[in-house]
Amino acid sequence: MNASPSSADSLRAALAGLLDGLPPRQAAQAVERLIASYRGTTPTDAPVLRDRSDVAAYAAYRMPATFEAVRGALGALRDAAPEWEPVTHTDVGGGTGAASWAVAEAWEEAPPRTTVLDWAEPALALGRELADGAFDAEWRRERIGTALKLADADLVTVSYVLKELTEADRTALVTEAARAAKAVVIVEPGTPDGYERIITARTLLIDAGFTVAAPCPHSGACPIVPGTDWCHFSARVSRSSLHRQVKGGSLPYEDEKYSYVAAVRFPATPTVSRVTRRPQLRKGQVLLDLCGPDGLARETVTKRHGPLYKQARDTEWGDPWPPEQAD
Repeated sequence: MNASPSSADSLRAALAGLLDGLPPRQAAQAVERLIASYRGTTPTDAPVLRDRSDVAAYAAYRMPATFEAVRGALGALRDAAPEWEPVTHTDVGGGTGAASWAVAEAWEEAPPRTTVLDWAEPALALGRELADGAFDAEWRRERIGTALKLADADLVTVSYVLKELTEADRTALVTEAARAAKAVVIVEPGTPDGYERIITARTLLIDAGFTVAAPCPHSGACPIVPGTDWCHFSARVSRSSLHRQVKGGSLPYEDEKYSYVAAVRFPATPTVSRVTRRPQLRKGQVLLDLCGPDGLARETVTKRHGPLYKQARDTEWGDPWPPEQAD
């Protein structure tokens, strides 16, 4: 499911003016410092985003990637429960609101009422400014920790937040989200440690009575042997001039790797299996790495499979399989 031009373009347009008046070198330095903070191994007990220049630089750099990653997770949730439409949404640790933009896009015909919670007031202020009525949202400052109490909501999203928390705070947050929500979507970086946090959260959600809607085809134990691999997916992100300045290179895009879980308390139909790696195209055949109810497997689709072969060639990393599940 591609983002509608209105929502994706509106977000890009809102981000375009963020860095006006901020020297490019200062913006790049702010992003580099913030990336170092986020990639560190020690959780923080204070907001990483300190002031407007921090928030503006990081939002311009990171919001498109977060938007695309959350959009991918929400698309998989919608595939599993196409009739379900949330009326209320809480974005925990939502910062400048990238996940909330993705939620508004996913249910664009009737976007849910959103509450964005974050402990960094500059991020909330800028998120409110960027949204500027694009969707119905309340922006509220809250400490994300063991004392957090959430109002009941149809959907709770937690994107790129768990890394910033202590283990106790992570457990408390996921447990509270499970208590308050009908559906919980958690997104983390597509790294081995990001995947480990997702697996831990997935277990907590299942223990709380949730069913995994995506990406897994089941709610049983993950078949990946710990330490041997990790489950993650990829989203294509257009690169801004700030991206190119900070990272170098000339490509107009980059790929955001992310791990996620979408779990629900209502009926959902997970895919039969899911493509867990980029399909490998060979002469006359396509190799698909799949996760299914029986574990991990590789399926080879050849020209002899007729129309299925063309569908396999069009299949992308993260897609459901077989293709009729993707309709």
